[in-house]
Amino acid sequence: MNPLRPIIREIKDWVEAFLGAVPGAIGIALRRAYYSVRLAASAAELSIQTHVSITCPGSISIGRKCYLARDCKLYATPETPIRIGHNFSANANVMVNARGKGSITIGNNVLIGPNVVLRSNNHVFERVDILINDQGMSEGTIVIGNDVWIASNAVVLQNVSIGDGAVVAAGAVVTKDVPPYAIVGGVPAKTIGTRQT
Repeated sequence: MNPLRPIIREIKDWVEAFLGAVPGAIGIALRRAYYSVRLAASAAELSIQTHVSITCPGSISIGRKCYLARDCKLYATPETPIRIGHNFSANANVMVNARGKGSITIGNNVLIGPNVVLRSNNHVFERVDILINDQGMSEGTIVIGNDVWIASNAVVLQNVSIGDGAVVAAGAVVTKDVPPYAIVGGVPAKTIGTRQT
């Protein structure tokens, strides 16, 4: 292992912590410039508010006119990418987590409310003779179509596809695919309406 690697990582962490705390338009401009180099792909008009956490940005691509509100978290690894389309908006404290195993793909014109969690993997817990922490992670994917709204405090779990134009109600826990233009709610989420007339 390269002996400079821990030092470089420490410097990177300090730079990102400093940039993450700079307020106002100057902070947004600094973060845009920094992440335009660090992300796998990022387009124009990326707006990253304060205290946003992005791990493994080289495995994350973000389209144009995207907005990440305060305290959002994007977690990826080289094996578990995140791909976000154009005109994406994530409200405060959204977590998009592909870290561990899996991948997350988000289409264009997607709105995500505050405190939403997207998690493409889960802990394995079938065996009772082994600690849950020692059983590893299950692998999965999340695919979100275009023109989707996921309202506040919803949770989207692994191996779920949300169709174009769908709406996920506040507080819903999505464990199964959501058809296009469906409105789903509840725990677990079920179809409660449709946007089509």
